[in-house]
Amino acid sequence: MSAGPVIERRTQGLRASMGRIYATFIKELLQLRRDRITFATMIVIPLFQLFLFGYAINTDPKHLPTAVLIQDESAFARSFLAAMRVSEYFDIRTSATTEAELDHLILSGRVQFGVQIPAHFGRDLIRGERPSVLVIADASDPVATGGAVSALQGLSSSVFSRELTGPVADLAPKALPYELRIHRRYNPTGETRLNIVPGLMGTILTLTMLIFTALSVTREVERGTMESLLAMPIRPVEIMLGKIAPYLAIGGLQAGLILGAAKLLFGVPIIGSLVLLVALTLLFILANLSVGYTFSTIATSQLQAMQMSFFFFLPNILLSGFMFPFRGMPGWAQAIGEILPLTHYLRIVRGIMLKGAGFVDLQADVLALAAFTLAAMTVAVLRFRQTLD
Repeated sequence: MSAGPVIERRTQGLRASMGRIYATFIKELLQLRRDRITFATMIVIPLFQLFLFGYAINTDPKHLPTAVLIQDESAFARSFLAAMRVSEYFDIRTSATTEAELDHLILSGRVQFGVQIPAHFGRDLIRGERPSVLVIADASDPVATGGAVSALQGLSSSVFSRELTGPVADLAPKALPYELRIHRRYNPTGETRLNIVPGLMGTILTLTMLIFTALSVTREVERGTMESLLAMPIRPVEIMLGKIAPYLAIGGLQAGLILGAAKLLFGVPIIGSLVLLVALTLLFILANLSVGYTFSTIATSQLQAMQMSFFFFLPNILLSGFMFPFRGMPGWAQAIGEILPLTHYLRIVRGIMLKGAGFVDLQADVLALAAFTLAAMTVAVLRFRQTLD
C-alpha cells in the first residue's frame, strides 16, 4: 500500500479537527460576547488591580492628620512644629485646648498623632533642662505610624539652629536639647496580629455574606422554584427579609467564632463594650447581605452572581485599610473607600477591641454604615420588584 493515500487521509483528518477547533473557538467568543458581565470582569478586574496597586497603594503614608496641644508660645515651639511639617509625615489640622480633648481626638480616630508641647518649653530649653515633648501615636496600625515615628526620632538639634545662636549657642549640643517621649497607644509593641485579626473578621464576613445571598435568588431561578415563591401571597420586602434572616444568624455565629479565636488563640483584647461590638457587627452583616441580595436580582446565573460578588469584594479589601494604610492612599482612593462598608466597620471593630471606643467616639462611622445599609436594602427591594415585573 502506498503512503500517499495514508498521508492524504491524515491531512484531511487534521483539517477536520482544526475546523472543529475553530468552530468551537468562534462559539466561545460569541458566548463571551453575549455574557457581558463575564467579559467585563475578565477585562476590568486586571486593569482595576493594576490601577490600584500602581497608584493607590502606599505603605509609607505621609501627611498624617495631627492635633497639637501647645502650652508654650515660644519660638522654639513654633520651630518644632515647623520641623514636623517639613518632614511631610505630619499634617497639623487642629489644636486641642485640653489633654482630654487631645485624647478624644486620638480615640475617635480623627487624628493619627497628638503632640503636646508643655508650658515653659522655651525657657527650660534655654536653661539646658531638656524639657519633654509628648507625642501620642495611634499605633493600632503599626504600618501607618512607623515611618512618621522614625522621622520624629530622626530630628536633630538643627531644629533650633536659628534660635540657638549668639549667647545661647553653647546650648546646641550634638544630642537633642529636648526629650522626645513617644507614647504608642493601643498597640505599643507594634504587633501586626492585633491589627490584622480584628480586620479579618470584617473581610471574612464580607466575602461569605456576599456569596451566600448573591446566590439565593439566582439559585431559585435556576432550580425553577422561583415561580412557586412568586405565586405565594408575599411581598418583595418580605421575601428579602425572609431570605436574609437565616444568613444574618449564620453571620452572627461566624463573628462569634472569630471573636473567640481572636481572644483565645491570638490574644487580641476586647477593651470596649462587647454588646456594642455585636450590635454593630450585625449591622455590618446586614449591609453585606443587602448588597449580595441586590446582585442576586441582577445576575442571570450563579456564576455571574459570584463574579459580581468578587468584583465588589476586591475594592473592599484593597481600599478599606485592611491590607494597606488607609491614610497612605491618594484622595480619590480614600473617597472611594469611604463609600465601602468594610472601611467603616474596620474602624469600628478596631476602635472597640483595641481602643475601648464607645458609640460617641464611633458615631460618624456608625452613621455611615447605617446609611449604606439603608441604601443597599432599598435598592435590593426595588430591583426585586423589577425582577417580578
